[in-house]
Amino acid sequence: MATMDDFTKFDIRAGTILSAKPFEKAKKPAYQLEIDFGTEIGIKKSSAQITEHYTPEDLIGKQILAVVNFPPRQIANFFSEVLVLGTYSAGGVVLITPDKPVQNGDKLG
Repeated sequence: MATMDDFTKFDIRAGTILSAKPFEKAKKPAYQLEIDFGTEIGIKKSSAQITEHYTPEDLIGKQILAVVNFPPRQIANFFSEVLVLGTYSAGGVVLITPDKPVQNGDKLG
């Protein structure tokens, strides 16, 4: 079982997707995202396997939640800096999003 101390190690923040494009060199279908997490964290990049339910155009301006304190992970020629959160649902991954607009960088609490 995980403890509350384990959970609090994750820095989960809200961000807004600025750009999304197909990640041609990924082994599984994915998008390369640029996400704005506000002034404290800035703009970060992520590779996300979310192609089943979203087009790049759907993603622009969408607010999401992501873990921002994992080390960067190299995928092909790209460094993914944050882990975008979603659920493994019927037909593919569904993003976890705030149900109301929030400030970029707001922390999950």
